[in-house]
Amino acid sequence: MRHGKKVNHLSRKKGHRRSLLSNMACSLIEHKSINTTLAKAKALRVYVEPLLTKSKTDSTHSRRTVFSYLQDKEVVAELFREVAPKIASRNGGYTRIIRTGYRLGDNAEMCMIELVDFNEVYTKEAKTKTTRRSRRGGKKTTNAETLVEDAVVEETVETAAETSETKVAEATAETTEETTAQASEEPAAEATEEPAAEATEAPEVEADQSSEEDSNGDDSSSDEDKKEA
Repeated sequence: MRHGKKVNHLSRKKGHRRSLLSNMACSLIEHKSINTTLAKAKALRVYVEPLLTKSKTDSTHSRRTVFSYLQDKEVVAELFREVAPKIASRNGGYTRIIRTGYRLGDNAEMCMIELVDFNEVYTKEAKTKTTRRSRRGGKKTTNAETLVEDAVVEETVETAAETSETKVAEATAETTEETTAQASEEPAAEATEEPAAEATEAPEVEADQSSEEDSNGDDSSSDEDKKEA
């Protein structure tokens, strides 16, 4: 039993356990996430998080201290070059353990341990889900950004109203121009229709005059025939 024992020895001697944790820490820094048993992951978290905190101060002393634990120059360079800038704003809690079930052979509880800042799925969800908390009874503070956004919205509403007014004015002007054009076209059409009507009536009058002349000529010829007889 492990009563009162704070360190999990992982069924290994000191040298073997230290080499195991060193290799697992190198794999975690290189691949950003590894799959292992839950007991090893918990021991690794205690081992690697102080090294991640040490990497925030990029100095010769801190590099030598981290190298004494990892014993790998390439991993130390990657830790100070890539990992340290990303975890600079985080105060502890650099790793996350996600349980993945049990192993088929010995039914050991398995998990995935990863660096928090290198998981894009969780970071995106954390960015979208932002909550605001306010103290009860406290004074309401106005944010400059919200004021600027309100001003922008008001300006857009005003511009939209002005554009709608100009469109209405243009539409009314077009309708008035169309009505005046129609009114000016109607008298011209009447003036053109009247001479046409007169022209149609004139041939009828001439036809009547010619018929009267023919009748007069027939009457005169009949009178002359009677005199001769």
